Amino acid sequence: MTIYLTELDTTSIEFPSPFEALDEPNGLLAFGGDLSPMRILNAYSQGIFPWYGPGEPILWWSPAPRAVFNPKTFEPSKSLKKFQRKHNYRVSINQATDKVIGYCSSLRPQEETWLNEDMQTAYRELSALGFCHSVEVWQDDELIGGLYGLQRGQVFCGESMFSLKTNASKIALWYFCRHFNQFGGKLIDCQVMNPHLDSLGAIEVERDEFLSALKILKESQLNDGCFEAQWLEGMPS
Repeated sequence: MTIYLTELDTTSIEFPSPFEALDEPNGLLAFGGDLSPMRILNAYSQGIFPWYGPGEPILWWSPAPRAVFNPKTFEPSKSLKKFQRKHNYRVSINQATDKVIGYCSSLRPQEETWLNEDMQTAYRELSALGFCHSVEVWQDDELIGGLYGLQRGQVFCGESMFSLKTNASKIALWYFCRHFNQFGGKLIDCQVMNPHLDSLGAIEVERDEFLSALKILKESQLNDGCFEAQWLEGMPS
């Protein structure tokens, strides 16, 4: 079956409407362009993100439905709370963003990873500009898990997470939800549902609902200090 996609070029950072995305493959919207910071930020502001495999052009997606977390209502399992009381992993914000991005790529088989060197470079550039942020989980001085993503107003667009020890990425998400909520964060975008996200309590919303929320929340500001480099003290209640 022939499909028709918009080809982006490097002279404009504009995208077609997310409502033009294909049903199959779900959410595929355009190809081409580049991974410049301005293009990526413009994409995320419209609910669009890059994802492509080895040997493919840059592909841009806006799937439906959309997997999200409400940070205010996120509830960790009793077993996760018990685990953290026993192990007392430490959690930080923006203490090791480069390492988190690197682990998110290197722990996946090469033929499966979408987080290639160009993508890693793009997110590191966005980190330097203050748009890409990470959450780290530590056992003593060892980085054992974390996640990273982009902030657009009161929305955090989660990109990837990793664990070197049991439950580390779950603890990163749990602590971040509490922290993000305390600073006025309203929505965490997880892009596409998978069994891991489902087990953590992510929900699916339709494209129009997600984009309507994004349009409002991306223009709203977090309270000061949310993404300053810091340690998150104490276990969330």
